[in-house]
Amino acid sequence: MSKPKWQPSTIAAQAGGAVDPVTGAIVPPIQMASTFERDPDNAYRRGYIYARPDNPNVRQAESVLEALEGAAACMLMGSGMAAATTAFLALERPAHVVAPEVMYWALKGWLANIAPTLGIEATFVDATNLDAIRAAIRPGKTRMIWIETPANPLWGISDIAAVAEAAHQAGALLGVDSTVATPVLSQPIALGADIVMHSATKYLNGHSDIIAGALLFARADALLDRAKSLRSGLGAVLSPFEASLLLRGMRTLHLRVAHQSASAMTIARHFAADRRVVEVLYPGLPGPGHNVAAKQMQGGFSGMLSIRVAGGEAAAIAVAARVQLWKRATSLGGVESLVEHRASVEGAGTPCPPDLLRLSVGLEDPADLIADLDQALG
Repeated sequence: MSKPKWQPSTIAAQAGGAVDPVTGAIVPPIQMASTFERDPDNAYRRGYIYARPDNPNVRQAESVLEALEGAAACMLMGSGMAAATTAFLALERPAHVVAPEVMYWALKGWLANIAPTLGIEATFVDATNLDAIRAAIRPGKTRMIWIETPANPLWGISDIAAVAEAAHQAGALLGVDSTVATPVLSQPIALGADIVMHSATKYLNGHSDIIAGALLFARADALLDRAKSLRSGLGAVLSPFEASLLLRGMRTLHLRVAHQSASAMTIARHFAADRRVVEVLYPGLPGPGHNVAAKQMQGGFSGMLSIRVAGGEAAAIAVAARVQLWKRATSLGGVESLVEHRASVEGAGTPCPPDLLRLSVGLEDPADLIADLDQALG
């Protein structure tokens, strides 16, 4: 009997249909072994040699992500930073890359300060502006264009299909940080991306209890081989226990993202006309990037938004101090709602306005979240 073509939400809920062949358990067992026995003839027909290159739990979670993203291959790694930096380190050298001015702050710092010592030069541009991206490309030298959409923490939108076309015309790759969109809302490979990165710590896991990263590839080619060699050589593979937790988290991914996206839209609309708020930044609201977001995101605009508080930096920090339900913490995508004064985290050189609070909407009732922000705003 042929296997039916399941919907992505079904694949996630059933963890790819995994059933333990030994016990019949519908939750795959955690294989903590660091090494695996050879066959009597010295072969490894069961496919596992040592746990540093990969392990059974990692492969199970990778197979689910491959199906959700429509990817040829997936690599799970010990953090989002490990995944993102591996994408750059796998490029042929010397390498010039184009990256956003507004992006995950730690990765931008790595590109600006560490990557040049490794033969990788980055040009930072307004990645919401296709002309700016094209102008930054160096024919014959640019190896990859990297975009993040929606882009943390201002939530600007890059046109994935248009940037993919520009990259490929120049002989470059397109890498997309799709952490915030998740495969529930956007599938960059279908739009032309060559590499997709997720900080799996965030929405994919969704429970704020692991650190993990994922790289997905449109093709199984030399780039994938180099990335796999880096993961093995640097010892950056995800552990079996974290892979098992990630697989558990992905079972509810579609339900969580749908609820969080709907709640974020409700919150964004509520405060859009509030005089205590200078601006609400959310791609679901009319404004720059909304039409592109509506074209390439299906079913919502994510659970992330930012508000700029009237009164400046001191007022914003004071609002964060007065919340009772929202938790003042770094990270995003978990079941609990978080608020963060992002400029304090990023420090000097941040493109983040000092009056901005970044909001990660969880699974609480949106009316309660609105009420808590309302009292905190005074």
